[in-house]
Amino acid sequence: MNSEDVMNLAKKYGADLVGIASIERFNGVPAHINPASILPEAKSVIVVGRQVVRGALRGIEEGLAYRAYDDYRRTHMISFDYERFGRVQLEDVFLASTVYDLACAIENEGYEAVPVYPYPPEAWPQGVSVATGRVEPNVHPDPEFAAVAAGLGEIGYNNILLTPDFGPRQRLQLIITDMPLEPNPLFEGKLCDLCMECVESCPHGAISKDKNSEVNIAGKKMTVANVDFKICNLCTNGARPNRLHNAGKPDRLAAICTRTCIDHLEKIGVLKIKFATPFRRKKPQVFDIRGMPL
Repeated sequence: MNSEDVMNLAKKYGADLVGIASIERFNGVPAHINPASILPEAKSVIVVGRQVVRGALRGIEEGLAYRAYDDYRRTHMISFDYERFGRVQLEDVFLASTVYDLACAIENEGYEAVPVYPYPPEAWPQGVSVATGRVEPNVHPDPEFAAVAAGLGEIGYNNILLTPDFGPRQRLQLIITDMPLEPNPLFEGKLCDLCMECVESCPHGAISKDKNSEVNIAGKKMTVANVDFKICNLCTNGARPNRLHNAGKPDRLAAICTRTCIDHLEKIGVLKIKFATPFRRKKPQVFDIRGMPL
């Protein structure tokens, strides 16, 4: 089975996105987030993605279908449709099934395959090293880093993965395998045009317009904002807090900054998927840090 066979199988099992990175593209990545720490014999990392349907964000964008839930510190508001389908069902059921079926197909060819759920890298460490020189559990590779290394897209200024198919609207999981596969070329296009609309849309000032850094993933260089994730984790405009680390990345797909990015990418016409109606049809409702309308 070669790379083309693997990619075709992934799509047969329901994947909307699939890319392959060689393990060498993770050289220099710290051990606690390096796929080779999970499978030292790894040759390839397969990144599998499924789209979050645009309609799942309609409720929060239009200010219609909200649901409150408690992260043990405060109540946040998020779209019911997104919470139910965009995160739980898609990530835990549909995408997991796709990854499991592909991992089984690889193992049927005589190679090991380790499915990796996309826990945030900030979850490390949670245990004690099993031997001298071994990294403490748990190892959580960064799925967005892996996606760029597998040629699926780029990290935008908003510090979130963008793909040419869906912009930020996808969920990812990984398979680490000792199967030698030809890696995909890195994405050479450009999606983020540094418009700064994500910065301007954040009512809490969490995204810096002036402070940023150059991120280098396997030779692909991207300008990424300094984002205060402590503030993001208190966001009242669609972000879901990081349940493991109050300074770690929250789930920002439904946040106003990312929804603004979706609208902009569609307007400038850089995404492959086209829609009959614009994403943003009216000025979105915005809340302050206390959850009060601005």
